[in-house]
Amino acid sequence: MIDTLGLTIMGLQLSATYWWLLVLAIVFGFYMAWNIGANDVANAMGTSVGSGALTLKSAVIIAGILEVAGALFAGSHVADTMRDGIVSLQSFEGQPLMLACGMLAALLAAGVWLQVASYFGWPVSTTHSIVGAIVGFGAAYGGIEAVNWVGPKGISSIVASWIISPLMSGVIAFLIFRILRRHILFSPRPVAAARRWIPYITFTVMTIMALVLLFKGLKNVGLANLPWYGSWALAFGAGLAGLIVSRILLARLKDAAPDTENAPVNDYYLTMTLGKAAKQIKRAAGVSSGEAAEKLQRILDEVRTLAPARKPEELSATNREYQRVERMFVYLQILTACFVAFAHGANDVANAIGPMSVVIQTVKAGAIPVKAAVPTWALAIGGVGIVVGLATWGWRVIETVGRRITELSPSRGFSAEFATALTVLLASKMGLPISTTHTLVGAVMGVGLARGISALNLNAIRDIVISWIITLPAGAGLAIVFFYALRAIFI
Repeated sequence: MIDTLGLTIMGLQLSATYWWLLVLAIVFGFYMAWNIGANDVANAMGTSVGSGALTLKSAVIIAGILEVAGALFAGSHVADTMRDGIVSLQSFEGQPLMLACGMLAALLAAGVWLQVASYFGWPVSTTHSIVGAIVGFGAAYGGIEAVNWVGPKGISSIVASWIISPLMSGVIAFLIFRILRRHILFSPRPVAAARRWIPYITFTVMTIMALVLLFKGLKNVGLANLPWYGSWALAFGAGLAGLIVSRILLARLKDAAPDTENAPVNDYYLTMTLGKAAKQIKRAAGVSSGEAAEKLQRILDEVRTLAPARKPEELSATNREYQRVERMFVYLQILTACFVAFAHGANDVANAIGPMSVVIQTVKAGAIPVKAAVPTWALAIGGVGIVVGLATWGWRVIETVGRRITELSPSRGFSAEFATALTVLLASKMGLPISTTHTLVGAVMGVGLARGISALNLNAIRDIVISWIITLPAGAGLAIVFFYALRAIFI
């Protein structure tokens, strides 16, 4: 046990033991925030960097401003002692020092696991990391019966989110990107189609993102408690503003000259329509005989020779009009990334600052608080830590999400980020367990699958799924080790 000599600092009379606990709480909290930035924020910005919509430097600057703003202006000033009731608080009744050591162990364990995952470029859930760590020290002290294993707030719901999150977002992203390809990217005139559809897409995006911000990003400042018609009115207003602005900006664009040097603009349209025609002719030939069958076969062969030899994705790489459309989606992707960054700073900073504030409150009061006050300076520490983590180690996870799972373009990255926001909104209103990290990765997979299974890097996906599975036990195991070590030192 360390020396318990009484010390008075800033008017607060505490023993040396408690002062050491306070110092470690701040250090471990910053360390956890650093790793949240290196992993969680990095995977959120990965699609923007991977598609070329943002450079790494620009992503760090934008995420830095919005993450800190979200943490300071919309971050919760109250933290649950035991995150979502995963572990029974009664197990620590009358043992405030034991709880403080446990929370410190959880912060350190979750931070270490996130650093390991970031080193290998694995995008894992920071929420699952801290929950697993809390389960670890809770079970080590109170036994496995102290852990809430089943129910909407139990471990079973977290396991369910491994399947629900990526599956929902993957399906939505798949459908969104297929719609974009059909009506814009592979239309006879992609730029004209984009100018017609993008204002309506912007309206939808702004409305959905505003609802996500109201229900998730700003829930800590009371806007989530607005009546339903108030929330929808604000969201509709944001969407209408986006539609008007996008129409004004698109009206200033000049029509592009025909691309005669590269593949013709309508090669995309020919690829689809001739392919469909060939399928119908083949069916007709299959039920025909004699001279009719021979004629249909000759027609089929002729149709196949008319179709471009290359796939639409290969044609798009050299077509200037297609590239112009992709540049239009850059702004939509940056817009969604900004919303996600602000909402993330408002919510997930609690994974670092919540346990830190519990330790501080426990030490100052000498008792176990049901709710712990989160001071503004603690939110600032969390916000700064997130930015530092993104700037120093974030490139590792960005590389995985932005480039290793599948090749991204601005339209594909936009589809993934918009699908993520839509999934978060739907799941939160339906009360389904969900992980934002798993949701985004699932959306990226869905976008890749829309171009065929060959567009996915199955080895990278395998590694990511394995890292998801071992996040809970890894956090729990490390927390147990650190809990016993800290208990030996301070108690």
